[in-house]
Amino acid sequence: MPYTHHLRNNGSALALFVLGAVSAFLSSTLPSIALADSPIVAERVGMSGERLALLDNNLERYNEDSRLAGQVYIVLRHGEVVAHEANGMQDVARGVAMNTDSIFRIASQTKAITSLAIMMLQERGLLDINQPLSKYLPEWSNMQVAVSDDSGGYTLQPARNEITLRHLLTHTGGMSYGTGRSAAEWQRANMQGWYFADREEPVRETIARMAALPLDAHPGENWIYGYNTDILGAVVEVVSGETLADFFANNIFAPLGMNDTHFYLPAAKRDRLATVYRPKQEGGIEAIPETNGMQSQGLYADGPRQSFSGGAGLLSTAGDYAKFLQMTLNGGELNGERLVSRKTIELMTTDHLGTIEFRPGQGFGLGFSIATDVGLRGTLGSEGEYAWGGAYHSTYWVDPVEDLVVVYLTQIIPATGLDDHITLRNGIYQAIVD
Repeated sequence: MPYTHHLRNNGSALALFVLGAVSAFLSSTLPSIALADSPIVAERVGMSGERLALLDNNLERYNEDSRLAGQVYIVLRHGEVVAHEANGMQDVARGVAMNTDSIFRIASQTKAITSLAIMMLQERGLLDINQPLSKYLPEWSNMQVAVSDDSGGYTLQPARNEITLRHLLTHTGGMSYGTGRSAAEWQRANMQGWYFADREEPVRETIARMAALPLDAHPGENWIYGYNTDILGAVVEVVSGETLADFFANNIFAPLGMNDTHFYLPAAKRDRLATVYRPKQEGGIEAIPETNGMQSQGLYADGPRQSFSGGAGLLSTAGDYAKFLQMTLNGGELNGERLVSRKTIELMTTDHLGTIEFRPGQGFGLGFSIATDVGLRGTLGSEGEYAWGGAYHSTYWVDPVEDLVVVYLTQIIPATGLDDHITLRNGIYQAIVD
């Protein structure tokens, strides 16, 4: 790809020519989003190109200091790209520079796409998010909850409430990633962690077996991060009659032009997959060995390709994911393709937790965290902002007040001691000048 790093308008004829060519190329790859990289565009939509350059310099330091290998980020305001940068290295050992078309494991950023799929099926009259999960997956009835007892163990109690699809969308279904009181049972059943790429069975079969295990809390009473969205992925398969991969491809990726978003990597795209790193005890980072599991390079190129994890399975690019987010900011439509109605997006991006505790200044909608009190949260942004991220240290947010979309992708796990996300947030908001 011709666009890799730090193309800036320096006033020379050559620079202007290159920037024009880059803009034309990028516009062809993201047809529904106006793309340009000149600071003139930033000023036109109320942002400072000079200040965005400061952000880029600050993010580059993480690569120079070997705290990250590299990153790609994209910033859109009023539907126009004001920054689309690739810094550092996609693969340090092989000497491959990061590119704007580098492909990343986006892990839990998959959750928002699965949540949208559920809402699309509701709009088609094929399900209702307030109905019990057991209506669609019958084995998820008569659930038991593991409750602590006086001996340090637990007893099982019948669940006070049935799990609904809305519980799953808001992570109040009562299940973790198999790490609660009954963790030993979940471990014996091979049901721990968010990684599904090594499974040789369809996700529908995995979720059916999961239903026999105890919940960690009564449905609807606590926010617990866990398999909620993977279960929703199985619901999509049952209700639509398609695999989750096919439903996504036919109903979301194709209409939005998300051509580089996949559960498993096509052979022709393997050289674009960014390497996963981990911090070293003595400082710096190192590539994680080519082993299988949650903290590995993963079986996204070579593997069974049988299980489609609606909670954490997708690969994507910053540009592709920006299309998805811009569609939500537009009220369900992008480039003449309407996926859902404006009212559905409004419901998804409204806090549904009520009195259920989550994080200071934040609630949770149908697939996204929701900023409810910026002062209480204590970071720059706007009330109504919706966001999430992924296990490999990626993040994104949409700020409807500022008409802003941000996607930031990198590949490190665990992300010990890193503060690049706040550097990103501060750098973007300081660049708003209107």
